[in-house]
Amino acid sequence: MTATPAWPPQSAPRLHVETQLGEGVAVPVDGNPAHYLISVMRMKPDDIVLLFDGRSGEWAARVRDMRKRDLVLECVQQTRPLDDVPDFWLCCAPIKKGRIDLIAEKACELGVARLQPVLTRRAVVDKLNLDRLHAHLVEAAEQCGRTALPELSALIKLDALLRDWPQERWLFFADESGGQPLATSLAAHPGPAAFLIGPEGGFDPAERDAIRALPKAVPVSLGPRILRAETAAIAATSAWMTINGDWGERDRPAITAWLRAPFQGI
Repeated sequence: MTATPAWPPQSAPRLHVETQLGEGVAVPVDGNPAHYLISVMRMKPDDIVLLFDGRSGEWAARVRDMRKRDLVLECVQQTRPLDDVPDFWLCCAPIKKGRIDLIAEKACELGVARLQPVLTRRAVVDKLNLDRLHAHLVEAAEQCGRTALPELSALIKLDALLRDWPQERWLFFADESGGQPLATSLAAHPGPAAFLIGPEGGFDPAERDAIRALPKAVPVSLGPRILRAETAAIAATSAWMTINGDWGERDRPAITAWLRAPFQGI
């Protein structure tokens, strides 16, 4: 007996589009995305492309009206709803181009809800190309299967970030002068959170004092070795996702209980 083909086809390419998706919606595609589908993927009429717009989940769309340099995709069926992304922000000082691009890519893959660049005194970069960072977020989302893009915020100064910090959100920050062990701190502070990573030179003493003065700030240690800013961002995000995020949710109560056990009764 012939097996029923998988729907949608596992080989179907994924593409982010700006058009709001829905049943029967026609999505015109041109430029680089059209070149990718037509010349690289060799799509043909009636082939399936998976589309997402960051608002409407993922949709299977059929190739229509294909020409040399553009085509139309018609939405035929929703394949996945919009992601329920963990409420976690990554706040990081801008660093050199290739490294901040890496942070954006991995933040998307790891499940970050918002990427917030933060200008600090020792940052060697004081401007960011947000269009380029957005493009890296889109490419990462297409690759990793996300249906909701991370929110990308404009660069903000550290004092402004602290002044307007929401009262319900924990702010973990990598404190080179010493902090609580990361895993136990994360387990002890569940709920909406953010992680603040400084620049290559770290926070200066005045900045560190200002962060510590925030009622929701939690200084943590990222271990005995000196980490690059991009390594710290990836490691901190991975740790939070493991303990408080959407990694291995069935195991989280056991992990949290184990991490908290040495501190019970103290």
